[in-house]
Amino acid sequence: MLRIKKASFLLLTILVSVTLFGFTKAGDDPIKKATTQLDKWVAGHPQEKVYLHFDKPYYTVGDNIWFKAYVTVGPRHQLTGLSGTLNVELIDSRDSIKQSIKLPLTAGLGSGDFPLSDTLAAGNYRIRAYTNWMRNAGPDYFFDKTIRIGNSANNTVFTKTDYAYATKNGQRTIKASINYANLNGEPYANKEVSYQTQINGKNAERGKGVTDGKGNLQIDFINNAAQFKQGAIVSHIKIDDKKTIVNTIPVNAIAGDVNIQFFPESGNMVNELPSKIAFKAVGADGLGKAINGTVVDNNGQEIAKLTTSHLGMGAFIMVPQAGQTYTAQVTFDDGSKVVLPLPKAIEQGYVLTVNNTLDPDNIAIRITASKELIGSEVGLVIHSGGDVCYATKVKLENIITAAKVSKQSFPSGIAQLTLFNSAGEAVNERIVFINNPDRLTLNIAPQQATFATRGKMKFDITAYAPGDKPALSSLSAAVIDESKVPVDESDETTILSSILLSSDIKGYIEKPNYYFADNNEQAAADLDLLMLTQGYRRFEWKQVMNDNFAPSLFAAERGIRVSGQVMDGKKPVVGGKVTLFNTQRGMFMVDTLTDENGRFSFDNLEFKDSVKFVVQARTAKNKKYVDVNLDKITRQQVEPNVNAPDMDVNIDNTMLTYLLSNSAFLKEEMNAGIGNHNILLKEVTIRETKKPILQTSSNLNGPGIADQVIKGDIFENTPCLNIIDCLAGRIAGVTFRDNKAYFGGATSISFDSPMQIIVDGIYVEPDFLATLNSRDVGSIEVLRSIGYTGLYGARGSAGVIVVNMKTGAEMGNYSKYFPGVVTAAAKGYYQARSFYSPQYNDPKINAALADLRSTIYWNPSVVADKDGKASIDFFNAGSKGNYRVVVEGIDSDGHIGRHVYHYKVE
Repeated sequence: MLRIKKASFLLLTILVSVTLFGFTKAGDDPIKKATTQLDKWVAGHPQEKVYLHFDKPYYTVGDNIWFKAYVTVGPRHQLTGLSGTLNVELIDSRDSIKQSIKLPLTAGLGSGDFPLSDTLAAGNYRIRAYTNWMRNAGPDYFFDKTIRIGNSANNTVFTKTDYAYATKNGQRTIKASINYANLNGEPYANKEVSYQTQINGKNAERGKGVTDGKGNLQIDFINNAAQFKQGAIVSHIKIDDKKTIVNTIPVNAIAGDVNIQFFPESGNMVNELPSKIAFKAVGADGLGKAINGTVVDNNGQEIAKLTTSHLGMGAFIMVPQAGQTYTAQVTFDDGSKVVLPLPKAIEQGYVLTVNNTLDPDNIAIRITASKELIGSEVGLVIHSGGDVCYATKVKLENIITAAKVSKQSFPSGIAQLTLFNSAGEAVNERIVFINNPDRLTLNIAPQQATFATRGKMKFDITAYAPGDKPALSSLSAAVIDESKVPVDESDETTILSSILLSSDIKGYIEKPNYYFADNNEQAAADLDLLMLTQGYRRFEWKQVMNDNFAPSLFAAERGIRVSGQVMDGKKPVVGGKVTLFNTQRGMFMVDTLTDENGRFSFDNLEFKDSVKFVVQARTAKNKKYVDVNLDKITRQQVEPNVNAPDMDVNIDNTMLTYLLSNSAFLKEEMNAGIGNHNILLKEVTIRETKKPILQTSSNLNGPGIADQVIKGDIFENTPCLNIIDCLAGRIAGVTFRDNKAYFGGATSISFDSPMQIIVDGIYVEPDFLATLNSRDVGSIEVLRSIGYTGLYGARGSAGVIVVNMKTGAEMGNYSKYFPGVVTAAAKGYYQARSFYSPQYNDPKINAALADLRSTIYWNPSVVADKDGKASIDFFNAGSKGNYRVVVEGIDSDGHIGRHVYHYKVE
């Protein structure tokens, strides 16, 4: 909300004439240099963006996550031809990759899925997607979405937690009030609970307690962390004499602090010049907080009022005066107060003021300059994604110089305005969001007038480009029963919010689709506040102007690549023949020659799953005693979750409606013997003769004498390259973080200590697992209980994982067999599964299962033809409710669109 104190004072003290400036040809410095340099940067750094459209907003274990990938390049959002491979990862709350797949892209499009085994722990996860080329810009620009995964399949204890923060004896404390209940809300009263608190992955405090008559337990612990990254409470509740349930409850903050920052429009406050000051109040949990207050000068005189208008953001206008300092006196919702200094105003300079909401057709721009700078020349460059849309050079003849720029010059999305002084230095910046009518218009129309349970549905879809032109488009369609899966439209990630907004600015954006769900004046004003408090930073002008371009370390992948170097001693082999072949799933062979540096590469390979290749090299004279060194593929590190504020402390409560409805569906799947389900047996004592016998093993207890044995043949068709990707969710009670295994069962030692890894009898570091190729593994033995770990002494105190490699296999990214020959394991493309859409007129249908569906229909491959027409058809489920159809997509010219349609099944 904008407030100004004594507007008449402002008008009286700034009596100026206004100079209007318009577009001029960008032929002179500094504009010429700025536009030329920006063109060079764009040419060498084309910007790819990824968006994933999911079938629904959250899931439970046993579900399938279905998604369609849209990868665009450039400010006009055209489907990319730069990359042909997309990496998609499912990551848990400890930043450990649980599943990882490579998808082939055809003209920037692809589809995939993640099956969620019921051995997966419930919690907050993320799905990250990026091309290899996008790694040059960094993970801030990856697609990264926090997603909830609940458990209604085999979980019997559900929690609801509230946190409070206090200071006791000079130490900050956290008070967690936890309620334990079953799925139907019945409390676990008078039950013993033991717990372990963790802050930043390290154990904090242990304790015990008993729930009260309503299933409540209060846990107090001290916060000793200087900086908070992640936290959890691991509780063990004993629901009967034989059964203890483990719950991991996220800690989303370790204090109740609110951080307030002030952002003068375009960079600085300047004495004697009016300026808009935006501010943002963010809680320790990363979410916006409401505040009120006033701005006063050093004489205690009130200058302006400040009030948040949306998600902790707001703005006010003031005219700083020389010799004065300013403070904000802030009051929080709980009545507490704080006094904060405002940024210090500079003596002279420019203020770039933009009004993007007053006129729907134009951007109003005003350059205000100090008296000392009247007569100077400045340049203004406005670009969108590096594409210069407007540039001008103007002489400032008065304190205020103003202009209007047509929005039709820009594509929808973020535009950056930069003001350059006469020396060519960028002195002011401001970003705005352009919301033009240049979207793909999608419409959905049902062919039937009634919507019955089990009824056959057919919807016509039309796609129109701007100007009502039929658009050849690639679309994806999802239909869910919203009565079972309630949706917060403003909290969703959509093709509009992702491609146009979050993919271009760093940092967390709260409720991104709020700005697109309702196209009204308030949403536009709130979006401008977001632009004022969150900047565009794909490049720094100083570096661009000085030709200081960051090198591109990661090449665009058009296909799978195997590359390396052939050496004869210390000399590279020039003109040597290199052959790549495999004998798995059909013979494949291709060859090439080494260059002057002995290097070779096989590009644009296409194969499914993970394949082991043989690379053979010879000199030009057929000499075979050479060394083949394959390039190692560096894994993308998992950075802390930028969307951590989206992590839900009370997943069970938030997803209760879905958990209740999905429980019956999953039980029906298990009864039918289908779905992503593994039967977990209760702990029993098994005689040694019943243990699976292994041919080779370094297990001190004897081959197969372990708590769990995993045979290597299960990895044959698993879409993962290293053991960690494959084992995630397969080992009972074991979680992976930072490439290390931790056992967290009720009888385990500690999350602090990683399990000991032993490979063919050799004790290796805990993170050595990440270097192993799953196809080289013969078997894995997991030792958790003291009866099996005792022989390993102190080394086995946190549990042991014994890895037995296949005979003849060696560790590493590749294995050398003979001179001039190596084997290379390469991760292939994931073959996406097809969504099963049941037909009630099929006599073989499992009607009971079809009746309980929550995702009614998913189709990632809907195509609107040259006339802009497409259609989808499916059967409603067997339950009444409010159904929701979402269609998203892109046309051949890069126009993107989304449409949501609701109908009621009765």
